[in-house]
Amino acid sequence: MATRGSRSEKVKRIFQQFDVNRDGGLNREEMAALVVAVNPRVKFSDEQINAILDEVFRTYGEFIDGENGLTYEGLLRTYDDGAGDVDRDFDALGLELNLDEAKGISEASSSSIADERALGLESQKKQRIAAWAISPNHGIVFDDTWKIVEDMEILIKRLKSKQAKDGKLRGENFDAYSDAGWSRELGPSTEISDKRVFWEESGADYALFVKELGVLRSRADGARSREEAFDGHMAIGRVLYEHQLFKEALVSFKRACELQPVDVRPHFRAGNCHYVLGNHKEAKEEFLLALEAAENGGNQWGYLLPQIYVNLGIALEGEGMVLSACEYYREAAILCPTHFRALKLLGSALFGVGEYRAAVKALEEAIFMKPDYADAHCDLASALHGMGEDERAIEVFQKAIDLKPGHVDALYNLGGLYMDLGRFQRASEMYTRVLAVWPNHWRAQLNKAVSLLGAGETEDAKKALKEALKMTNRVELHDAISHLKQLQKKKVKSNNGGANGEGSFIIVEPLKFKTVGEKTMLRQDLACALQIRAFQRITRLGRCDLEVLKKEMIEGDVPVSYSGSGIPEKSIRKPILEEILRRLLNFLKPETFQGAVKAINERILSVLDEAGSGRVDLGMFFAVLAPICSGPPEKRKRVAFDALLWRPVNEGISQIKRVDAVRYVKLLRAIFVPSQGVSEMLEIHGETDASLMSYTEFLVMFDDPDWGFGIMPTLLKLETGDRNRHGQHVCSVCRYPIIGSRFKEMKSHFSLCNQCYSEGKVPSTYKLEEYRFKEYGSEAEAMKDKCMCFNVQSHNGP
Repeated sequence: MATRGSRSEKVKRIFQQFDVNRDGGLNREEMAALVVAVNPRVKFSDEQINAILDEVFRTYGEFIDGENGLTYEGLLRTYDDGAGDVDRDFDALGLELNLDEAKGISEASSSSIADERALGLESQKKQRIAAWAISPNHGIVFDDTWKIVEDMEILIKRLKSKQAKDGKLRGENFDAYSDAGWSRELGPSTEISDKRVFWEESGADYALFVKELGVLRSRADGARSREEAFDGHMAIGRVLYEHQLFKEALVSFKRACELQPVDVRPHFRAGNCHYVLGNHKEAKEEFLLALEAAENGGNQWGYLLPQIYVNLGIALEGEGMVLSACEYYREAAILCPTHFRALKLLGSALFGVGEYRAAVKALEEAIFMKPDYADAHCDLASALHGMGEDERAIEVFQKAIDLKPGHVDALYNLGGLYMDLGRFQRASEMYTRVLAVWPNHWRAQLNKAVSLLGAGETEDAKKALKEALKMTNRVELHDAISHLKQLQKKKVKSNNGGANGEGSFIIVEPLKFKTVGEKTMLRQDLACALQIRAFQRITRLGRCDLEVLKKEMIEGDVPVSYSGSGIPEKSIRKPILEEILRRLLNFLKPETFQGAVKAINERILSVLDEAGSGRVDLGMFFAVLAPICSGPPEKRKRVAFDALLWRPVNEGISQIKRVDAVRYVKLLRAIFVPSQGVSEMLEIHGETDASLMSYTEFLVMFDDPDWGFGIMPTLLKLETGDRNRHGQHVCSVCRYPIIGSRFKEMKSHFSLCNQCYSEGKVPSTYKLEEYRFKEYGSEAEAMKDKCMCFNVQSHNGP
């Protein structure tokens, strides 16, 4: 990776190559030639070229030298702002760098800081110090600050030399993974090396470094003016940041914030440090302060606004707030249409919340600007897979892998796609390549085992599972190994059953499934309840406290808005709704919360915001959530009723409008019982009925098994018993250990798990006119039933 010094030299060479008339500027014709030359695989139309040039000349107006055009400093700024990749463009043009000109900071030849500085000459200053120090807007203003920077470099070289000598300095190569926020998007594209450096902070050499650093900070504080002190601390922070001493850099930037609170730069830099250190909340706060300062500072900070938006979005993603992050990525892309990283991040975030079509559009734009952007290809392929365009997705995944052969995400996701298509051999190859790059990736190891099992390679699958078990002791791995043992015990051959090791089975029509006893769940009800239960698990709404939801209604300050029909409602934008969800699910880790938001957006918000306005009726949203939150069923129904009562159309009365109750129940069914609910949404029943409904009447409508949410008792049974295990019993179809309820066929005595029973699967060896199933929630129930049968037989005996 090039240093910032060599990087500025590369930009200078690129500038000189296209400054044909040698007037010190790139006019529109010269700039157009540059854009075309560095993108040899892209065929630009005249309109596209003109749009790019208009944006460059508008955004970097302060660097335009009259008719001459964009200056060298302006071109350097475009690269600093992420509008291009210096190394890629330099290589594309086939240029070579004069190593003598690009030589960075020389090694220290003296143990004395004063002696070292005395060797430096003014003419060498620009070569010895990083490019940011001499660039406009970020650069060093005062001469004394130069001396501090030079002394800083010497201190860091000493520390590096000592730690390298003692073997304490560690580096970690992140080339194999997707662009991390700190390595690419945060700040100029090569500001932090691809190799993350980890300093040993506990030794005496580091303590001495911090002590000497304190002396330099005192020198900055002792400057003749506040402006000069600010200049010193900013420079110290930038040098430390460049050498990845992030904790110490943060101290300097925070001091600079104290000296000039309304300056954008220290807040922006402090935010970058916080993000790298994993302090996402603090990073967000600093970026918001930087944004406020930039917006209040007029055009002075216009060049930095797109990057603030991007970094703020990245920090929000770090907290799991992907819908909110989309807003800021979009703002960055609007301000700087050539900012391919903003477009890539926008596309990735949209994919993360299930907005696949919009994600594809943004990612394709990013790739149009930067055809070799491997991460953008990877996420584009994932979005295409989400839309069902699998063959095209495979091609795009392969392109990402061609660009970066060790791209873990692309390899892993392509493996998943092959699994979905039933191409198990290819899937296992992808997971093997993931493990070659990341040997401890237990999910890849587990998926490799499953794909080998699908390919009929049972012995290899068993070995892969044991390897996965060494990496993590998760219960699903024990179940998978138990499943393999069952397959071997029953000698189920691969040509006799399904691809996942199932035995031969048939699917029976619902009318042939009969139940024994009132407690046995109906097959159709169980299938629907299982889907809702899976949704509860993904979103963790099953752990959401109803009291917290009620608190949001009582304390939430939601302004009343009016729809096109003039009906008042408490509707809010999706990013604001995401903040409410974060409070409701405050126990979730950021990555888990992201998954929850995606599921909620795809399943609930897509129905509530059918028009695509980006706004949601909050009262209706709370009412839809209530039945699947934690708590007794009666309380869930009461909170749902209260949420409808909380809406402005019903506010101030103790009853709700019948039309609202009907619409609510239909929405509930459309979301959670989609096979029946969607058609109901198209019907209009009682839409003009202006009568009111009491809570008692609401309960009758809610509990109606045919037209209400009568699935709730079945869902409650799953919530309380879907972790129950049944000893050594395995499902007669899928051969997995039975967890949840066990459904025993009373004549043939085979048993089914929840999933196979709900799908109507029975072993092909049992072909009956009808099947009579009795449900056992636990082995204790089964034993009790067995004893009762034995007693009955004894009484009837001789």
